[in-house]
Amino acid sequence: MNTGSNKPGEAVMGAHGATLDKSQDEQDERDEARGLGSRAPEFVKARRVLHLSWQVGVFVVGLAVVAAGAAMLVLPGPGWVVIFGGMAIWATEFVWAQLVLRWTKRKVTEAAQRALDPRVRRRNLILTSIGVVIAVAVAGVYLWKFGLQMPWKIKDQ
Repeated sequence: MNTGSNKPGEAVMGAHGATLDKSQDEQDERDEARGLGSRAPEFVKARRVLHLSWQVGVFVVGLAVVAAGAAMLVLPGPGWVVIFGGMAIWATEFVWAQLVLRWTKRKVTEAAQRALDPRVRRRNLILTSIGVVIAVAVAGVYLWKFGLQMPWKIKDQ
């Protein structure tokens, strides 16, 4: 999916001005031709009760995946990846989720392109280096002043 633009036929500019491949643009055109909305099988969409239960099932499964991803934000695990997976599950059935997912993909692509800019990379490296030097200096001052004393060997004061 060409996430750089909402307009068909526009290509995303890659790093150093290179355009992304044409197969991506062709995929975008197929996606736009399919349009937004439910991707449930036709026999499910033909019956209102079955389609409503299908939507409830998709919503519940997507909610469970998004909740698991939210838990993984504070627990070990790939939280954001799982949250976006839950959004993708919702996007198979709900237009609002498809629009949110498209917006998110576009923003992530834009951020990735900005991160590849040599000036931004250089700035990030300089800031990281300064942060490491400050952290080492603080640790050095602490060790010089208090020494290295393991917490389980500290005597009551």
